[in-house]
Amino acid sequence: QLQASGGGLVQTGESLRLSCKASGINFSIASMHWYRQAPGQQRELVATITRDGSTNYIDSVKGRFTISRDNARRTARLQMDRLKSDDTAVYYCATQYYGRDFWGQGTQVTVSP
Repeated sequence: QLQASGGGLVQTGESLRLSCKASGINFSIASMHWYRQAPGQQRELVATITRDGSTNYIDSVKGRFTISRDNARRTARLQMDRLKSDDTAVYYCATQYYGRDFWGQGTQVTVSP
């Protein structure tokens, strides 16, 4: 299971940190992903961190978002800085583990102009 937390309402330019706590999987071998889905839009992959710590981001968040992992705490995080109104969405953490997809419940991020 994945439990996401940390969303909220902020103003443009402010920061938020999302967390995703994993249970029931060997977290240290799992790549972790953050997706987001804005109203009326398709879900998009925002950031990925592999088991060895390599990271990837969509262009629109490069330089503003940082994905990280803490294997001891079985937690993945997404630090979001200099937030924009376009970042408003429901954010989901996810992983694929031995052929199964696991999703967190989603956490709302709202950035006001």
